[in-house]
Amino acid sequence: MTESNTTLPVGHTSLLAPRLALGTGPLGNLYQTISEKQAVETVQAAFNSGVNFFDTAPLYGAGQSERYLGTALRGIPCDQYVLSTKVGRLVRPDGTIKFDDYDFTRDGVLRSFEASLERLKIERIDILHMHDPDNHYREVLDFAFPALAELRRQGVIRAIGAGMNQWQMLAEFARHADFDCFLLAGRYTLLEQGGQDLFSLCQAKKISIFLGGVYNSGILATGAVPGAKYNYVDAPPEILERVRRIEAICVRHSVSLRSAALQFPRTHPAVHTLIVGAQSAAEFNETLQALRAPVPHELWAELRAEGLLNEAVPVPGRG
Repeated sequence: MTESNTTLPVGHTSLLAPRLALGTGPLGNLYQTISEKQAVETVQAAFNSGVNFFDTAPLYGAGQSERYLGTALRGIPCDQYVLSTKVGRLVRPDGTIKFDDYDFTRDGVLRSFEASLERLKIERIDILHMHDPDNHYREVLDFAFPALAELRRQGVIRAIGAGMNQWQMLAEFARHADFDCFLLAGRYTLLEQGGQDLFSLCQAKKISIFLGGVYNSGILATGAVPGAKYNYVDAPPEILERVRRIEAICVRHSVSLRSAALQFPRTHPAVHTLIVGAQSAAEFNETLQALRAPVPHELWAELRAEGLLNEAVPVPGRG
């Protein structure tokens, strides 16, 4: 068994999930049009490599990611994979979804859950996250969480989470409700090491952290090239310069920026799983290679010496 498919319990639940997951946002035409055949091949490449944890959401391609994932998993017993999806962003009857549409009412989350089951062609979901509830704190605690807690008691979901691009509200959720896990995107990466207070709180409460967005929307995969994305928009000059400095150190140690960006964040003891997107089998296999590539400890030491890595955070190989 490799580290990628080593399993750990999710929160206080009996659910076991591996340390690497395939993010299926790209299968919803996030970057380019993806055919069903290409999507199925991508999921199968992950599964055949031992990576059997898949993250999706109705938002990804207005349900396309869920449909493609359901097709790819058809015929595989549900106890052979772990699947997470999200509620709060409903696909409209006309098959579209708007980025400013949210529904965290009890009825809204239950309808979203049922629609996801239909698109995925399955009868239960392992992990159900509230999706980007930044402006809906009270609605989540008063309506959405109790609805998901009921589903958890019924056994049709096994773990409750929330997926966000900020850590502060996740910390508030951890203090005020019985969450099993959180999906934190883009805030604990080679480029920025935020969320330490959240991590400490989650370790104390045994809430699992899944990390997404470890490329900070792209720049830690592409490098500081023209048009590189950071937080879903063109990277500002100060971010481009910081990435150039990180890249230069990687080059001196013969390490790809992608390898450093993937291997650094999963070292934190609060981090359960790294969720990495791929839009093809070849891209997924490149991710595996980057995760397995040797990275000398001297690279992390130089990043710290240059003020590019928080002194307090753990690094691969040593604490």
